[in-house]
Amino acid sequence: MVLASVAIAASGLLLAGCGSSNDNGSTGTSSSAAAAAKPKVGVILPDTKSSARWETNDAPLLKAAFDAAGVDSDIQNAQGDKTQFQTIADGMITEGVDVLMIVNLDSGSGSAVLAKAKAQGIATIDYDRLTLGGGADFYVSFDNTKVGQLQGEGLQKCLTDAGKTTANIAFLNGSPTDNNATLFKAGAVAALQAKTTSGDYKVVADQAVPDWDNQQAGTIFEQMYTQTGGKIDGVLAANDGLGNAAIAILKKNGVNGTIPVTGQDATDQGLQNILAGDQCMTVYKAIKKEADAASALAIAAAKGADTSSLATGSVTDTQTSKKVAAVLLDPEAIYFANVKDVIADGFTTKDKVCTAALADACTKAGIS
Repeated sequence: MVLASVAIAASGLLLAGCGSSNDNGSTGTSSSAAAAAKPKVGVILPDTKSSARWETNDAPLLKAAFDAAGVDSDIQNAQGDKTQFQTIADGMITEGVDVLMIVNLDSGSGSAVLAKAKAQGIATIDYDRLTLGGGADFYVSFDNTKVGQLQGEGLQKCLTDAGKTTANIAFLNGSPTDNNATLFKAGAVAALQAKTTSGDYKVVADQAVPDWDNQQAGTIFEQMYTQTGGKIDGVLAANDGLGNAAIAILKKNGVNGTIPVTGQDATDQGLQNILAGDQCMTVYKAIKKEADAASALAIAAAKGADTSSLATGSVTDTQTSKKVAAVLLDPEAIYFANVKDVIADGFTTKDKVCTAALADACTKAGIS
């Protein structure tokens, strides 16, 4: 994985929070206390419903990095509740965090939180999702347009491998409030454009899934399947959870394994679906590298160190047209043949993926 080499440097030096005065107006005692206090980072994760990664991967990886650097951290999960998200943020700002890192639930509520933090001189980081209009100091994520590109290319590869030169395509997109979902869709559409323009592929269904809700995804895809009379040849699902919801409906209709389905996140379930032949591919994002990049920025900012060498790329906030200093990592397409790479990278384990029912498939896939 490499950083995207877009030429803009991050803000040079971010100060590690604001001083405060004591009751008699003197700043001497409080300044000494501030100097002696350990820097602190607040992190707000979005939920556990859309993806297991936030609690099983991101939270422990971030905490381990902060602990190793001698930085205090407060890592909480908003569980999909915008009011709770704001309450957590208010608490972190009140307790005096030096850096606030968020994964927004939507850009509106995320922007409000970032504005409060910035008003208190707190450095801000958008983690994984860009908050449109939020003006965060930094953005750390993967190249999300490329994620969609890999999904589109993957679906075409799987259709070709299945001998299908023409196909009816269904898009099962991520949440409309998540800017990443917009980027995934754009990348996939661009990758499939030549085929759709020529008429070889026809998009027969195209719908977003609110809040990445897997249960709603199942209902939506079942409606797609019914409305098209089952004439769907490929499913561009934005992540493994949505892909699994579509697979459940395909199983219900006895056609799983005959219709390629994409995914993202390389979840254990997604990898198992690939090994079983029900999902054609997923997109692996090495979350440890994302967490390492974000924690390095947060630690530097919290300690008042120079951050200019840590975020050498940028993205454009489409709402404000302003550049946001960024770290963008490369995603990787995963098919049956390289499922083993995800395990070899330490993202998951053979024991978690290779159930008894999948033992033969794991052997064939070279998983040891």
